[in-house]
This record gives sequence, structure tokens and C-alpha cells, in this order.
Amino acid sequence: MNNTIQYYQQNAEQFSRETRSVDFSQNQGKFMSKLKKNDTILDFGCGSGRDTKCFLEHGFQVEAIDGSEELCRLAGEFTGIKVKHLLFQELAEKNKYDGIWACSSILHLPKQELIEVIQKMSLALKSKGIIYTSFKYGTFEGERNGRYFTDMTEDSFEEILQATKELQIEEQWITSDVRPERGNEKWLNLILRKM
Repeated sequence: MNNTIQYYQQNAEQFSRETRSVDFSQNQGKFMSKLKKNDTILDFGCGSGRDTKCFLEHGFQVEAIDGSEELCRLAGEFTGIKVKHLLFQELAEKNKYDGIWACSSILHLPKQELIEVIQKMSLALKSKGIIYTSFKYGTFEGERNGRYFTDMTEDSFEEILQATKELQIEEQWITSDVRPERGNEKWLNLILRKM
């Protein structure tokens, strides 16, 4: 098991507690506004289940996965749906989802794996489907506080996207971290559309 998943296994309770109540309505709203009621969403690396719960309450069909079995269990209890234990690299669906929500999740992949996983995400999307994803803003890649991170800037993400021709950036914006005491950390947020 890699260190990142081990970190979430060991810290699942605390991580869930700290992220569940974070107000993420602005980004959730932007994503949902590009979808229709009853559309199918994949919460890709759902963590505490905060966003899954929000999407369910807004009338979407939601599937949720996470690489940590402990987070799957906690998110399942929180959302009332079964959360599937799956690694990002194991995504094998084709043409299934209207939207994929990958909120601060795929940033744990090394750059090479990130390219392959984004290609799998693209295949899993229906035509004209959308992906929301977010990365810590910067150029760092490696282990930080027990987890692996690949940070991104507009330019470095543009390079990653070169490998997946059918995805285009529809919107990108930078936000400050919404957690208490973390406001000086910046995030790159992206909405991609499958053409």
C-alpha cells in the first residue's frame, strides 16, 4: 500500500471530521450548474463524502469511490450510499458519467500516472461531459506531510492535457484554501469538457 493511502487509512476519522463541514458550495454550485437534474456523477476520490452528499441532495445520481477502505466505510455511513473501494488507476467505465468530480484527489498521483488516469476519466465520460478537478497551486512534486502531491500551475496542467486531446479547459480559477488557518494556500481549480 502506498504512503498516501496509508495516511488516509490511519487518519480517516480526523480527516473526515475536518473536511465534512468545509463550505465548498461555490465550487459545487459551479459544477452542478453545468449539469442537468438526474445526471450521473462520479465522485472520484470522495474522501469524507461531503460532496457526494451535496450532489445526492440536489437530485443527481451519484457513484462514489475512494482508495482508502476506511474512508469508503465512513463516507458510506455519512452519505447513505455504498462507496466503492477503487484506486484511480482501476477506473474502467466507458461513456457512463455526465460529470466526474475529482476534488483535491488526483493531485496525489505522480505526473506520469496522472496523465493515464485523466485519459481513463475522459473515457468514462459521456460526450460533452465535464470534469471538475483541483490541485495545490505551484510546481512542487513529491511527498509532503506523509502524502504524495503533484502541484500544478496553468502551464503545467496545460502540458498534462496535451496527452488527452478530447478534453478542453472550459474554466480555470484560483482560490484560497477554505479551511481555517489555511487561507494562504492557493488552489488551481479546473472544469474540463469532453469534446
